Amino acid sequence: MAELHLDNVKKRYGAVEILHGIDLAVEDGEFVVLVGPSGCGKSTLLRMIAGLETVSDGEIRIDGRRANEVPPQKRNISMVFQSYALFPHMTVRENITFGPRIRRESPDATAEKLKRAASILNLGGYLDRRPGQLSGGQRQRVAMGRSIVRNPDLFLFDEPLSNLDAQLRVQMRTEIKALHHKFRSTIIYVTHDQIEAMTMADRIVVMNGGRIEQVGTPLELYDHPANLFVAGFLGSPAMSFLEGTALLSGQEMSVQLPDGSMVPLAGPAAPDGTSVTLGIRPEQYRLDPAGQIRLKVDVIEPTGSESHIYGHVGEAEVRAVFRERISVRPGETLRLSADPNKLHLFDASTGLRLSGV
Repeated sequence: MAELHLDNVKKRYGAVEILHGIDLAVEDGEFVVLVGPSGCGKSTLLRMIAGLETVSDGEIRIDGRRANEVPPQKRNISMVFQSYALFPHMTVRENITFGPRIRRESPDATAEKLKRAASILNLGGYLDRRPGQLSGGQRQRVAMGRSIVRNPDLFLFDEPLSNLDAQLRVQMRTEIKALHHKFRSTIIYVTHDQIEAMTMADRIVVMNGGRIEQVGTPLELYDHPANLFVAGFLGSPAMSFLEGTALLSGQEMSVQLPDGSMVPLAGPAAPDGTSVTLGIRPEQYRLDPAGQIRLKVDVIEPTGSESHIYGHVGEAEVRAVFRERISVRPGETLRLSADPNKLHLFDASTGLRLSGV
């Protein structure tokens, strides 16, 4: 396996800069997920690592060696695409062993690699079928098998599960994660699905507009988002944001909402009178007859184990999730509170996280 270092990597198409100086270090055996909205530059960055796109500025190093000018076939990198990229006229056996056969590896070595890949991915019963005879999940396994037999330094995945239905996505997430644990391979994985990022990654790289917003473990980013973008992007349902003013009374601080209600914080986090944005995760709301947060209910979604309530606090859209079953109708108002130690506070002008919460 290999380490990967990106130093001030930029990408331009003519005068338009797509990536604005990416710095990232990936350790040997680490599973790193690049996540962000469509158009943020994550797939472009992955293609630059693979050698399919040129680097406009900066440096890419794989295992300490500069890779900018190294052609893709000499980087010992394996890439799994969203579209599988299988040869439709070849069998599963021929697709998986295509690389070793092109490299003229010995038949015995090729057969051993095929056996191992088929065993790991449960493809033993499908080796003589063609891609058109397989399900989407099976085709994705074949694409992964073709990568495994290369013994690459880096595995690159470009939104590999986007074409699968919800149940298959969950299954394939588990299989890719199990593959990583088995081989301790270095994986760079691109997705726009934050659930994939949260459940699979050792570390997540959140990208937006060609820049890195924050890097950290899934729980670090979930519990301590650096700014409003990260806070709103990670989490399903998404975090709610309430505009207000930070008010300090002695050592106690609260956020005054536009309707005059006061939401207490765990401690001083901003100068008195600062315009702030209060972030509350859906699972942090609590039913409280004396609660200062008044939620006007729009939609109720019972899931069996949970009740999802969608509504408004003033003009702000709010999503609240309760473990208990709640008897409430659209148009009614719920009185809510939230644990002061679980709240997130951001500067309303910059969107950056404020310390102390």
